[in-house]
Amino acid sequence: MPDSWLDIAPDAQFGPATLPYGVFSTGDDPATRPGVAIGDQVLDLGAAARTLGAPFAEAVSGPDLDGLLAAGRPVWDQVRAAVTSWLTDPAHEAAVRPHLVERASVTLHLPFTVADYVDFYASEHHATNVGRIFRPEQEPLTPNWKHLPIGYHGRSGTIVVSGTDIVRPTGQRKPPTEPVPVFGPSARLDIEAEVGFVVGTPSPMGERVAVDDFADHVFGVFLLNDWSSRDLQAWEYVPLGPFLGKSFATSISPWIVPVSALESARVEQPAQDPEPLPYLKGSQPWGLDLRLEVRLNGHLVSNPPFSQMYWTAAQQLAHMTVNGASLRTGDVYASGTVSGPEAAQRGCFLELTWSGREPLRLPDGTERTFLEDGDEVTITATAPGPEGTRIDFGEVTGRILPAR
Repeated sequence: MPDSWLDIAPDAQFGPATLPYGVFSTGDDPATRPGVAIGDQVLDLGAAARTLGAPFAEAVSGPDLDGLLAAGRPVWDQVRAAVTSWLTDPAHEAAVRPHLVERASVTLHLPFTVADYVDFYASEHHATNVGRIFRPEQEPLTPNWKHLPIGYHGRSGTIVVSGTDIVRPTGQRKPPTEPVPVFGPSARLDIEAEVGFVVGTPSPMGERVAVDDFADHVFGVFLLNDWSSRDLQAWEYVPLGPFLGKSFATSISPWIVPVSALESARVEQPAQDPEPLPYLKGSQPWGLDLRLEVRLNGHLVSNPPFSQMYWTAAQQLAHMTVNGASLRTGDVYASGTVSGPEAAQRGCFLELTWSGREPLRLPDGTERTFLEDGDEVTITATAPGPEGTRIDFGEVTGRILPAR
């Protein structure tokens, strides 16, 4: 992996192996435009492309990443190769340097127009823990769980960029001690540490996408926090699944790591037994070795390993389209809560506190079962890159505001 002509420390975030895409504005220029993070700088992608006469300049000169997402895999590869060359070959420094902006000075925005949103439930460890919490006398996994990636349709209009405050949701809940439901703010507000995927290349209605075609359709990967109201959800979800307990907010990280940056992070997924049906089988491994960290008010509380996910993103995409449902540019789907086999690897407070029965003690001496007003949650992740480098995903952060 070539070094950048920029002065970037070896352990700095967003080295030349990552080069994630985002959308930014500055105080001097409030117009939003695509950028690429490199060290502590952001490259104005459209401006650099126009200066250098790149053939893809139009696709990266809009107010967001929509044009690039829609351009398809050949253009995605062309852009990444060009940006890598611009930022590592000293011959380009004079032309590129004027289009770099200090990352600390920019405002980051939702990077693309969200089309549809699907949330999956793909961690066997998470699903098993949830089953044991709510159905202690039964098998923790439902009979269908190992036969298909379970998912549900979420609300795309409430997907927000990292840093957006989250208002505590209000709704119906039925405490176990009450004979009828009550109305009020959620008392069991939670997170779900997840990994998100955004579709670039669409597919027509009536056709399905094969597991091995994942990288031709999915543009990039990011971090996602699917905020969850456990008490609203518990009362409403039978028989049709999550609704108001989930739809109030989902936060995503502002930097989108292209799928092509993750070749060195690809691993075999856990063994699947029973063997999946043919449409869920592929010839390539699409497990991903992402290492997540979850912090509450700055305190590390969990280290979920994404490599442990039972169902891969490629299998999820195949299942999402096997009935002929179309893909649209900007479709988002999420992995579901990422949890590992150890107690310190659980990706939500429902698991970390065993539904509130085992409060989490923080280093400052305070305790938590679920989130309190003013709490701030930050999820970060890294993955192995080529030649011993590191792929950075940035962070997704949100702070809880009181119910209105």
